[in-house]
Amino acid sequence: MTLSRTVQRTVLTAALLSASALSFPVSAQAAPLPAACQEALLTTLDKFPVTDFTVPDKVQNAMMVEVVNLSEADQQAFTQEACAAWNNWATKNGQAVATDLDTRYRNASGPVCNKFTTSAIGTIRKYAPNVPAQTRELEKVAKKVWQNAMQKLAEQATNADCRKAYNGVKAGW
Repeated sequence: MTLSRTVQRTVLTAALLSASALSFPVSAQAAPLPAACQEALLTTLDKFPVTDFTVPDKVQNAMMVEVVNLSEADQQAFTQEACAAWNNWATKNGQAVATDLDTRYRNASGPVCNKFTTSAIGTIRKYAPNVPAQTRELEKVAKKVWQNAMQKLAEQATNADCRKAYNGVKAGW
């Protein structure tokens, strides 16, 4: 698996759903991840087989920076119970989520940044209420990653349309 594929898995999960599997050790001192969290990292993207939805490179990079900088307290959200609940939910709902993402992406106008934000936030808002309660601590971490990344992307965007798109979703879901 290349770093790019790992980044895609992490970012797509964070961007798609409230109970993201941003689950990998983010510092040299991080404790090993529970088995279910390792599974989430390795298989989540496969559970959401999108064909059109795309995460722009700038978004991938911004989210990866946020994930790498997670505090130890945030890392504690990655428990066996939370990740197992996530894995089960993603397996059952992945195709529906992917279809929704693809449809929203195709129907969104403007540059890729707007197509991404429109489709991602719309799908997150639609499906987040249905994600299991055991994943709520993961959801808090996902929201933090999302909000920080979108804020930084909005501040750094040179394209006015992208700045507007990132600003429009930075509050999260």
